[in-house]
Amino acid sequence: MNREQRLQQFETYLQSNVGVIDGAMGTSIQQLKLSEAEFRGDRLADWPTLLQGNNDLLNLTRPDAIRQIHQSFFRAGADLIETNTFNATSISQMDYGLQELAPEIAEAGARIAREVADEWQQLHQKRHTMVAGAMGPLSKTLSLSPKVEDPGFREVTFAQVQKAYFDQARAMLPFVDFLIIETVFDTLNAKAAIVAVQEAMSETNMKIPLIISGTITDSSGRTLSGQTTEAFWISIAHAKPWAVGLNCALGAKEMRPHIADIARIADCRIIAFPNAGLPNEFGEYDETPDTTSKHLSEWARDGLVNLVGGCCGTNEQHIEAIVDALADITPRKMIPQPIALRLSGLEPFSLGN
Repeated sequence: MNREQRLQQFETYLQSNVGVIDGAMGTSIQQLKLSEAEFRGDRLADWPTLLQGNNDLLNLTRPDAIRQIHQSFFRAGADLIETNTFNATSISQMDYGLQELAPEIAEAGARIAREVADEWQQLHQKRHTMVAGAMGPLSKTLSLSPKVEDPGFREVTFAQVQKAYFDQARAMLPFVDFLIIETVFDTLNAKAAIVAVQEAMSETNMKIPLIISGTITDSSGRTLSGQTTEAFWISIAHAKPWAVGLNCALGAKEMRPHIADIARIADCRIIAFPNAGLPNEFGEYDETPDTTSKHLSEWARDGLVNLVGGCCGTNEQHIEAIVDALADITPRKMIPQPIALRLSGLEPFSLGN
């Protein structure tokens, strides 16, 4: 089955069902308790900096581990898995001195996910086995200065961020069904990613759907760069995403009002993958699969979402519970928005609707 056929079947399925995406790759990797040596592998055994915690590197040094994690999420019932490429950009890999390997890491991550998805589809002909190429938020931002005494200072330029995302997107395009710009806390970074994705698609003549997922960082209801949910949507709506939504930072209970906000105004599908509650005093997540799935099924019954899954702290048990809880629930209906002049800074402004 080719990409166009997979997407057509998946979109047909989503007309009457809420889709399920996978859980947290980072949490799943942490549970493996891999050593520094396992992160390094033979190839980077003598690398001068510590590499433990560079999860994306495992695409090269422990592909078997990443393969097993993808398999576990398909086994749990997920329709869509994300590649292990959250930090597979030259800017983020620079923290480890591995910026030159970033495109190779991205390609390997996309290839592994595609292989697992294709194998799973052959075993379960009626199952949807879609792959989204994950593009994370970077370790540097275009909207915020790291120097309190110099608010105008930036560590990177728009062109540098765009190039980093371009290399990542181009490496993944041959293998994935979607690209997902996720965990967006700086909308200007996301805009550079959007330009990069569009350029990569144009250069390769591979046009695939784009998903964009922001992050509301706390109870203020704003992204880290200060935008409300509605302002964020207006800022990225020009990209005409296949789906838009929120992930990370909040648990489902805390995320619900913000998902309701974006579901009210967006004219595309809504995607949401919250954390397993808020972290405890040890930075760990205690929310059980039953609790997470109960929240998400309530969202679905109230017509807020089209695709749901889990972020930090969620594992295959959470996804299995979500799949069970969503049985026979119809998805949110996409409603075209009236034509209007819509602008955004930190706050939204609309004229004409």
